[in-house]
Amino acid sequence: MKAVRIHSYGESDVLLYEDAPLPRPNAGEMLIRVYATTVNPLDWKVRAGYMRSMMDFPMPITLGCDLAGIVESVGTGVTDFRVGDAIYGMPQAEIGMYAEYAVVRESDVAAKPRSLDFIEAASVPVAALTAWQSLFEVGGLTPGQTVLIHGAAGGVGSMAVQLAKTKGSRVIGTASASNHKFVSDLGADEVIDYKTTRFEDAIKDVDLVLDLIGGETRERSWQVIKKGGTLVSTVPPFPSDEDGANYGVNGKGIGVQPSAEQLRAIATLIDTGKLKPLVDKVLPLSEVRQAHDLSQSGHVRGKIALQVR
Repeated sequence: MKAVRIHSYGESDVLLYEDAPLPRPNAGEMLIRVYATTVNPLDWKVRAGYMRSMMDFPMPITLGCDLAGIVESVGTGVTDFRVGDAIYGMPQAEIGMYAEYAVVRESDVAAKPRSLDFIEAASVPVAALTAWQSLFEVGGLTPGQTVLIHGAAGGVGSMAVQLAKTKGSRVIGTASASNHKFVSDLGADEVIDYKTTRFEDAIKDVDLVLDLIGGETRERSWQVIKKGGTLVSTVPPFPSDEDGANYGVNGKGIGVQPSAEQLRAIATLIDTGKLKPLVDKVLPLSEVRQAHDLSQSGHVRGKIALQVR
C-alpha cells in the first residue's frame, strides 16, 4: 500500500509518499480502507521533532490522527462493526492514518455521520473531540456561562464555538479581521481582532478560557477570568493551578483522547444540523508536503483534508 512516512525529523521535505507494509488487525481491532485523513498541528509537530520528549515513536513513522473510511476486515472480538461499515475516528496512538489502510481499535471509532462525505467526516474527530473534552470534561462549561476561545477560526476553535453554543453558553472568539464574519456565522456572540485590540482591555469575568495559541496569549488571559474560573490549554507546556493561583483561577492542560461515545454524540449533532465541519482545502495524500506547510503557516479556516482515494 501507499503511505506517507518520515525516516527522520525535519521540515516538510522529510515526508515521503512511498510503499509501506499492509498492517494487520489484532483482537479488538479493525483494518480500515482509508478514504480521507487530515493535517493537524500535532502532525507537523511530530514531523519536526517537537514532540519527541512526549511521543518518541520508532522510525519510520506514518503520521496522521484523523480518518474516515470503510471496514475492510475485523479482528477477533469486534462486535459493533462489520466489513463494509463506514466509520470515522482517531487512533489511540495518534499516528498511522496517512495511508491507504490503517488499523484502529473498535473503541476508538464510530459510525460515520450519515450527512457527511468521507472528506468532511475525516475533518471532524481530532478537532471535535479536542473541543468537546476541553469545554465540557476539563472546563466544565455549563449553560449561561461565558467562554473565550483563542484561535476561534481554526480547526479546534471552529468546533469549540459551535459546541459551546449547543450548550447555551455565551461565546467570545479571537480571530483576525478577515475571519470575523466566519467566526460570527459559526455562532460567536462577540469576535475580537487580536491584531488591533488587546482582549484583556475589552472583556473581563469570563468563566472559561480555551487557549489554542499558548505563549503570550495564554499569559495575558489569566486576568480576564473570574474568580474560580478555569483556563484550559491544548498547547504544551500545559498550565497548572499554580499558574493561575495569583488570579484565583484554575489552570488545566488537555491531550485529546479517542472516545467512541463522544464521536457518536458528535455525529448526532452533525446529522441534526447543530454542528458543521469546516474544510478549508482538500489535497491528495501525495501532496502532503504542501498541506503541512499550509497548516504550519497558521492561516487556515477549519481543517486541511487529504484525499486518499
